[in-house]
Amino acid sequence: MPVKVLDATVSSFDSVFEKFKEESPNNKANFILFLADNDPSTSLSWCPDCVRAEPVIYKKLEAAPGDVALLRAYVGDRPTWRTPQHPWRVDSRFKITGVPTLVRWENDAVKGRLEDYEAHVEKKIDTLVSGN
Repeated sequence: MPVKVLDATVSSFDSVFEKFKEESPNNKANFILFLADNDPSTSLSWCPDCVRAEPVIYKKLEAAPGDVALLRAYVGDRPTWRTPQHPWRVDSRFKITGVPTLVRWENDAVKGRLEDYEAHVEKKIDTLVSGN
């Protein structure tokens, strides 16, 4: 099934997240992927774990049955992300410690997550997608 993708930055997240939450009951599964911005000088992500995990995550979400929504939340450049007070590090809903982090969002709460060191593992993504 095609994946419905929304993109947000730190500054646009609140409004995009509200739209994501409003549409979430219409989908079989809803995910938020916290990931690094692309470096403007190379057009590539500054995060090697993101580079490794993104294609695997997209492949698995596209293969999932039913409608799937994905909110890609870009954490900013490396110095912004490294700030201990980064909004998503201190947000009690997410408590993000590394990127990429893939979160399953259900009933207005996190129902599962894969952290940076495991976000590329296909079996773990399958488990998160299936909701088990």
